Amino acid sequence: MLKKKTPNSLFINLNNKIIKCSKCKRLVNFRKKIAKEKRKQYINEKYWGKPITGFGDINGEILLVGLAPAAHGGNRTGRVFTGDRSADFLYKCLYKAKMSNQRTSENKNDGLKLYNTYVTAALKCVPPGDKPTLLELKTCFNYFKQEIDLLRNVKIIIALGKIAFDACIQFYKETYFLKNKDYVFAHAAKYQLPDKKILIGCYHPSPRNVNTKRINLSKMVRLFKNAKKIII
Repeated sequence: MLKKKTPNSLFINLNNKIIKCSKCKRLVNFRKKIAKEKRKQYINEKYWGKPITGFGDINGEILLVGLAPAAHGGNRTGRVFTGDRSADFLYKCLYKAKMSNQRTSENKNDGLKLYNTYVTAALKCVPPGDKPTLLELKTCFNYFKQEIDLLRNVKIIIALGKIAFDACIQFYKETYFLKNKDYVFAHAAKYQLPDKKILIGCYHPSPRNVNTKRINLSKMVRLFKNAKKIII
C-alpha cells in the first residue's frame, strides 16, 4: 500500500525541484556570476548561488511575498530575506508583531522561526538589476502556484513592494480574469482575490524606503498586526 505523502514531504519534493531548476539561462548565468565574484565583505564566504525556496510555517495563514532573492542576501545565504539590510528591517517588524521568534535573519542556521507565517519570492533566482522578464516570471509561476496550492491555510497575502504586488496580480491573471486598474498598489491597500484570499500591499523594507521614511517600524508593524486581525 502506497504511503500518503504529508504536506511536509510535498514541500520537500517541491523545494528540491526549485533548487535544481535551470530553466532560465539568463538568471542561471547571473546568479552564478554573483556567487563567483562576491561582494568584498563576504569574500571568504561560500555563496549559495542557486534558486531560493520559501521558508516558514507551512500551515500558516499569512504569506509574505517578495519579488526575488537579493544578490548578496538570499543568493548568498540560501534563504529568502536573509543576510541583508532589508531582512534586518523586516524581521525587526515581524518580531514586534509577534510573527517571528527573533528580530534578526542572518543565515540558514540562525534558529529563526516564523509564527503562522510563510515567506517566499515570486521569482526564485536573483535577476539582473532586480528586473525579471515577463517570460522569466511566467516560468517561475509554476513553482509559485505549487507553493500556493500546498499552503492550504493561507488567507492573507502580503506583497512586499509594488513589483511583488504586480507579480502577484500577474500570477492570478494566469488563471482568472483580472483588470490591473482594479488592483492598484498602495501601502496597506487590501483587495479580495478571486480565490477569496486577501492581498495587501506593503512598501518594500528596503534601506532606501527606510532612509527616506516612506516606511518605518511603526507603520510596518501596524500593517502586520492589522493583517493578523483579519484572520482572527
